[in-house]
Amino acid sequence: MVQIIVISQSGRSDAKAILELQKMAYQSEARLYNDFSIPPLTQTLDDIEEQFQTHIFLKALNHSAIIGSVRAYEMNGTCYIGRLIVHPVHQNKGTGKRLMSEIEKRFKKTERFELFTGSKSEKNIRFYQRFGYHIFKYEKLNDVIEFVYLEKIPASESSI
Repeated sequence: MVQIIVISQSGRSDAKAILELQKMAYQSEARLYNDFSIPPLTQTLDDIEEQFQTHIFLKALNHSAIIGSVRAYEMNGTCYIGRLIVHPVHQNKGTGKRLMSEIEKRFKKTERFELFTGSKSEKNIRFYQRFGYHIFKYEKLNDVIEFVYLEKIPASESSI
């Protein structure tokens, strides 16, 4: 059976499904750091519903099931991308790439993109670097977790 993935904007009615997927997808990160109190696992439904006021959420649908999501918002010329998630069964099949491409398109007039991941999350870092992101800073969260911040400066139309 051919897998047909549709990327579209999600609404508040998707919050519960996105939160459940997020908690599933971040289990591997929690195991990597041996810390199950990371923010993606402790975020509440109220928290995520509140984010719908300030963020654009995209979802990846396989038939009617949400199998991926990403969210972003823009402030002062920077688009902050967060919580790119794909259901473990659907990883490494292009869904994450499609979500990243689409969220960047939604903010095509931004001057800069920024995101972060854990320093031990080498697969994530490589994924973002293949997408044109470059590491610009590290920030220690605690004794176990250090964040890696990556940025991407889109090419201006005048330089084409």
